[in-house]
Amino acid sequence: MGASLVAPCYTRAMNSRLRKIIERAETWAKPAQDELVQTAIEIEAEQHGVYHPTADELRVIDAALEEVERGEIASSAEVEAAFGKLRRG
Repeated sequence: MGASLVAPCYTRAMNSRLRKIIERAETWAKPAQDELVQTAIEIEAEQHGVYHPTADELRVIDAALEEVERGEIASSAEVEAAFGKLRRG
């Protein structure tokens, strides 16, 4: 993104805030740092229209595809019942 395309709210002050939070994050526990990294990756993907799933997400996707291959899918009635519960709150 060229400098002329950057929204006015993304100023030097915003960059300074980002640098400061990154510096503080260096002192965080590893799980918190990992969460920050994953969040940043997701934000970046939204900016570029490309999403790269995590290893955990890929495992869940693979398991779901295996269930479908085995014919383990919900019937239309089961799906409607589940959505009905969600609609009712």
